[in-house]
Amino acid sequence: MKRCKLIWMVAAWTGFELSACFAQTENTSIDGALERMARPWTNRVHRLIRPEFDATLKYWAGKHPGILNVSTVKKSREGVPIQLLKITDPEVADRNKQVALITALHGGPERTGPTTAMRVAEWLLSDEPEARKTRERQIVLLMPINNPYAFFETDRFGNSTGIDPYTGGGPQNWDFKTMTYKAGDSVPEVQAFLDVVDKFQPEVHVDLHGTGLQEYRVDQLGDRTRYQGQTMFEVTGSAYSNYALRPWDWRVTEAMIAAGEQAGYPSDRYEADAQRAYWGPAMQPLYQFTWRGRPNFYTAQYAYARYHTMVSALEVGWEASGLARVQGMLNIGNSKWLSENRIGYPVDRVRSFIGHYVTAWGRNAAERRRSRIELWGRQPEFTQAVLYPQTDGRDTYVVAIGAKAAALLDSEPANLLTNLNSLNTVVAESIGKFIKAGPEIKLAIDKASSRDGDSGSVKHGIGFRLRLPYRNPDVLDVRLNGHLLARNSSDGFEIWRGNGYTQLQINVPPGKADSETLFFVSCIYLPDERRAYGWMPPNAVMDSLKEK
Repeated sequence: MKRCKLIWMVAAWTGFELSACFAQTENTSIDGALERMARPWTNRVHRLIRPEFDATLKYWAGKHPGILNVSTVKKSREGVPIQLLKITDPEVADRNKQVALITALHGGPERTGPTTAMRVAEWLLSDEPEARKTRERQIVLLMPINNPYAFFETDRFGNSTGIDPYTGGGPQNWDFKTMTYKAGDSVPEVQAFLDVVDKFQPEVHVDLHGTGLQEYRVDQLGDRTRYQGQTMFEVTGSAYSNYALRPWDWRVTEAMIAAGEQAGYPSDRYEADAQRAYWGPAMQPLYQFTWRGRPNFYTAQYAYARYHTMVSALEVGWEASGLARVQGMLNIGNSKWLSENRIGYPVDRVRSFIGHYVTAWGRNAAERRRSRIELWGRQPEFTQAVLYPQTDGRDTYVVAIGAKAAALLDSEPANLLTNLNSLNTVVAESIGKFIKAGPEIKLAIDKASSRDGDSGSVKHGIGFRLRLPYRNPDVLDVRLNGHLLARNSSDGFEIWRGNGYTQLQINVPPGKADSETLFFVSCIYLPDERRAYGWMPPNAVMDSLKEK
């Protein structure tokens, strides 16, 4: 110890180069570390085979009658059943439950996706309190092995025709006008997924990916399909290759990540961790500086396109990690979301215009689902508008459904009022007084993307969401088409605080919504604090300017 100290002192005084000294004293051999290195690959993974899978489903169904239902959706080209597990509490009415779908579309070589789905099923069938709560509040659908040919036979991505169910073979296999899959006959694995989505119209869909054997050639596989320790970089929420495949709310992703971290498993956050901006066509000259992912359309996004389902993808290195993060998603469906006043997934906003939203209507999950899907499919017909510039203490939101109703909207307030006078169901006098009392000079209009005729009024109710930027404003007057509304959770308005706003929800039930194609919402409120803007330069500056 004294010798080492003396060397440092001499070096400090003389500038002596210490590298030669370190070369003599430092142990540079790797042998010690190699001796202590973990060798998980010396152990073997149990490889799930088809008889075990089938027997497990039969065992679970016998042990949990009523809670678990196992059905065959379709059969692969080789005649192997593609199974669906439906898990829920039969004692609770389904109308009160949201639907969560869990799949493993890349299962085959990515084996921990399907086996994680089995772990999730096992947990959902348990007596753990959160599992029971999930069964009471949700219908959970699991398709653990979407591609039995790949999982049980080949460890390759494709089915026997070479098409990967995860990508569906590419956008060229889709008719986007009708949202139909053109290669369905040759890819029953994709068609089975679509059939489940069409039947249950889920609120959320989580697709499980995992450790991949696809990097090995067939002749390299051998026992590599069975050794422990092969993992992969765990990712939550998005696909690296397709950044359009993700939840639209990053806080949902963060909730899943937090659940994984609590269990001891961190997650990669793709472009955030890489500190990269998104690529886009205008960014092509700078592509080397952008995130590696590209927007694309994969099979899972069908659920979003058709039913406004929130989609998500997980890369799973360890089944316990995948289970924890799926639990993080399911817990959202068991809780009140940040901006909402009821339990459930945040999936009910179907159209937006500068902070105003068309929302689903419903007294329970089934009614909201029915309304959401109708409105989502009809949204290209929606023309939206607000009085502009927007004004503190008052707010508006106008939605016209179809070309005929949209023709009544005019950017000039005087012309708008003249047009509204032609509608028997509108109290134009009240709307006129509201407009004339404010300083707005025009109606800012977001035109519908479809102008081909009118499909008529909506059948399953409609809602509208305004957000007041104060903690506790006094809401003085809320009207729909000039009619004063009362507080009512199904026919009127609701108020609550969420996400920093005072949330104002207008609910129009089917009996009223189906008699209107134009909705003019107005709100007068008294802020609970006085705010002002208009920055002034320092007094010294103002005084110096006066002197000049």
